[in-house]
Amino acid sequence: MKINKIIGGAGDLAIATEPTDYKDNLYLAVNGTWQSKAKIPADKSSAGASDELDLMIEKQLMQDFSNFAQNEKNVNSDELLQAVKLYRVALQNHSATTDFLKDLKKIENLKSLADLSQNLADFDKNDYSLPISIYVDADMKDTTKNVVYIQGADLILPDKSYYEADNESGKKLLLKYAEVAKELLNKLGYSQELSPKIVKEALVFDKSLIPIVKNAEEWADYTKIYNPLSFEEFGQKSVNLDLKTLVTAQIQATPQKVIVEEPRYLNNLSKIVNNETFESIKAWMLIRYLMDNAEYISEDFRQIFGEYKLALSGAAKLPDRTKFSYHLAEKMFSEVVGIYYGRKYFGEKAQADVRAMIEKMIAIYEQRLQDNDWLSEATKKQAIVKLQKIVLKVGYPQKAEAIYKKLIIDEDQSLYSNLVNLNRLIIADSLAEYHRPVDRSKWLMPGHMVNACYDPSRNDITFPAAILQSPFYSLQQTSSENYGGIGATIAHEISHAFDNNGAQFDELGNMHDWWTKSDYAKFKKLTQQMIDQFNGIKYAGGKVNGKLVVSENIADVGGMRCAIEAAKLESDYDAKQFFIQWAKSWRFKATEEYNEDLLATDVHAPQPLRANVISQDMTEFFKAFNVQPGDGMWLENDKRINIW
Repeated sequence: MKINKIIGGAGDLAIATEPTDYKDNLYLAVNGTWQSKAKIPADKSSAGASDELDLMIEKQLMQDFSNFAQNEKNVNSDELLQAVKLYRVALQNHSATTDFLKDLKKIENLKSLADLSQNLADFDKNDYSLPISIYVDADMKDTTKNVVYIQGADLILPDKSYYEADNESGKKLLLKYAEVAKELLNKLGYSQELSPKIVKEALVFDKSLIPIVKNAEEWADYTKIYNPLSFEEFGQKSVNLDLKTLVTAQIQATPQKVIVEEPRYLNNLSKIVNNETFESIKAWMLIRYLMDNAEYISEDFRQIFGEYKLALSGAAKLPDRTKFSYHLAEKMFSEVVGIYYGRKYFGEKAQADVRAMIEKMIAIYEQRLQDNDWLSEATKKQAIVKLQKIVLKVGYPQKAEAIYKKLIIDEDQSLYSNLVNLNRLIIADSLAEYHRPVDRSKWLMPGHMVNACYDPSRNDITFPAAILQSPFYSLQQTSSENYGGIGATIAHEISHAFDNNGAQFDELGNMHDWWTKSDYAKFKKLTQQMIDQFNGIKYAGGKVNGKLVVSENIADVGGMRCAIEAAKLESDYDAKQFFIQWAKSWRFKATEEYNEDLLATDVHAPQPLRANVISQDMTEFFKAFNVQPGDGMWLENDKRINIW
């Protein structure tokens, strides 16, 4: 029986206590005991290998922030000092009701749709939720230049699937959202009669978005956000909103074109934004601004808003005020904190060691491309050029972006007021990027984040310092264990350059077709096999959407293939150690609510399935554990997927 027929959901895995053989279920054989005993921290929604690393880093940095807050003379960076000041401001918990009401009043004072249209750009610059907004980023077809992207509103709940008629958890979440919003309005001084009316109108507008916004599967097809439209034509997409001024007033220029993320949304804009819907839009803007900022008004407001957060995540309780304050500071000053973390806890020697490991993996990847039996020589040549041009970002950047020098905290002001000021400065700086060339030195992740990523528009890979430690990488682990951990992660990110999205970008990060027609047809066929392999697998009360997770699965199978080839070159190669470490790095336990969210929105397959199904694609796994037909992990040879 194939593993995708017997793998349990989160609940099944959590209670699995019987001995399990590697032949039947690699994930449970490695993690079953952990799974049955592991406890999710009360203020978290999951536990696992990455989560344990997160907790360790959280503990380290929280202690450092506490020490710095008591003696700021020990802070050796002006930017880090501002992060510490924000931490102290958050701890003080001064009420910001007056400041907040003043900003909420700007929405209340809107008299008509024309009034909203006139103030659209100003609202956007000040981080209010709007039916339509803009941001600036690299042009996907000419990554030397920045352009304007147009985005629509998002839904209140995580995905369209939550609004389906048979989705009971979605109904409960929306009721909890409404309940919390009404309570917050009442606390602000709105009457018992008015609060429900405002919330009801807000939900009317939210409901109108459902047919026209993208779902998670559509968003996962990354290149589909690139829909160029002339500025003239864009300006004509609404008879009610001044769309041109929305753009020109923010970038201080008149562009020739804009990039529309959701054409369906823009084409329906006048249907959802008109004089008849104005009151619903106004209520929706008010409620969204309230819910987006409630945590920053006071501790009382944070606790009330937290009721919705807990319902969404399934966590048992909110983080305490100290932890909340730390996370707020490290989020707003993420790159600064990441550099501090990397220098203190990672260091330059480890940075050099890991860089050497990555370069080795790239060399093996190049050999695999040379030996590929389904690509033509023309496509191989282009793929190798792209591979050789990948930029490596390891550990942490040498210096923080210039914007951090502008982010100054006023400890005499409320937390809310400080955050409004910070966000205004950050948005203004991002809009000013329109007049600057694309900065290819930017990092997408800070040094203290347990993660890694590939950026197709810059053709670069980022490995933050935080992930470059046990259980992914350690000098105390064997080479096979390290390749099953960080090696597979490194090669996973390399493989993203050639997944269904990355394959559409060249060595400079420009989106264009560099494949021969026949090669791309073969690649599409392999991609479909990857979709089919995961599609419909039952997990945590739901089913995996193969299209949603395909890019990550292509990266997984390519990463594993490359990593095991690297492991084989070592004198102490041990296939069992390799696969056991791979499975150990994916141990994971989550609340029912968080699992549902992940299944609906996450482009990664559930972690236990990544451990098992990707291993089934490796012939070495069957040899290592003597897996035979009839065993739970058996998969026929012609069903095993090998792309890169």
